[in-house]
Amino acid sequence: MNQLQGKTALITGASRGIGLAIAQRFAAEGASVALCASRLGAHGNLPGTLEEAVEGINAAGGKAVALVCDLGDLEARADLVARAEQALGPLSILVNNAAGARMGLPSAVTAAQRSWMYELNLNAPIDLAQQALPRMRERAEGWILNISSSTCDQPQVPYRDTPAAAHVIAAYGATKAALNRYSVGLAHEVAADGVCVNTLAPESIVLTPGAAHVRDIARRHPDMAEPVEMMAEAALRLCSERHVGQVSYSRRLLHALAAEVYSLDGQKVLGDAFLPAKLEDSNNDGTGE
Repeated sequence: MNQLQGKTALITGASRGIGLAIAQRFAAEGASVALCASRLGAHGNLPGTLEEAVEGINAAGGKAVALVCDLGDLEARADLVARAEQALGPLSILVNNAAGARMGLPSAVTAAQRSWMYELNLNAPIDLAQQALPRMRERAEGWILNISSSTCDQPQVPYRDTPAAAHVIAAYGATKAALNRYSVGLAHEVAADGVCVNTLAPESIVLTPGAAHVRDIARRHPDMAEPVEMMAEAALRLCSERHVGQVSYSRRLLHALAAEVYSLDGQKVLGDAFLPAKLEDSNNDGTGE
């Protein structure tokens, strides 16, 4: 416990899913956390709101604040790091988790769909990193973690699911591949300044709220699913230890580090890198909002 005592973290896409899990895990280790999402209230039929996420962390003894921001809007995100620092003090950790997909076959995905994904999935993380870096460099300490995706790579044949499912992820995966490349280059630029930049992706499917079709795939192929605690634990390692320019995958990272996986409150060891997902108990989707 207390691995992040005295640290502050901004986590985007944190009203639910991977972002919320990372925020809960960091708060359990003593970090003050700013949770960012595009709205306070409910998003369609998805469970969980930004207010509920912040209230849950504070009720558990942590310190959390809510920041509303449409990250796809250049002007709206221009002062997000400054807002987080005004609320919590100098930023120690930035986790760029928010992302979105406009699915379509590679032959048909439109310019508008592509532009929307690149703005949210690539340009927004770059802008937030550039906002956070000057003060991190001044203090010679900081961590920037960009959440990526296994969709960077074309699935191996024969496809585990349908050919269409393998094809429609191509444009989204391209945005994440670009994020990986940017992150590695940035990591080697700022490593000498004490700032650690890395990317982290789930091995495959993380079960988080709102995607029944994803759970259906996971039920057919249980080895393709992982619990959200896996990503939270890997994120904690990458935001508390000195790793530079890693394009990491959750299970592989934890296995290489011989790390245990804890519950999100940090109170219980759940297992190790082989920890299976609880398919029937989960109502999860992998993205934050």
